[in-house]
Amino acid sequence: QVRLVESGGGLVQGGGSLRLPCAASGSTFGFKAMGWYRQAPGKLRELVANIGSGGSTNYAEAVKGRFSISRDSAKNTLYLQMNSLKPEDTAVYYCYVQMPLPSYWGQGTQVTVSS
Repeated sequence: QVRLVESGGGLVQGGGSLRLPCAASGSTFGFKAMGWYRQAPGKLRELVANIGSGGSTNYAEAVKGRFSISRDSAKNTLYLQMNSLKPEDTAVYYCYVQMPLPSYWGQGTQVTVSS
């Protein structure tokens, strides 16, 4: 019913910035939350940030002050702005939407931060 496509990943130097869009196809009306997870090789998938239907946001401690999450309802697109990137931010980043049932996931986009 909902298809999510992340993009914007790539290679960036430490201290640089990237913005990841997640474009949704299909209606996300009534969503509970939208957000981003990431997974690095050999590591568990971890929540990076999410945004609730009322606009409240939450961030992992590791990214507070550096990342920001936003959405454009008119474009049906979720964004993750990543600033002051560090090598430890290297991971595949996945967006998701909780409807609340079911949840939908994108295919992921690779972010690589060089030292």
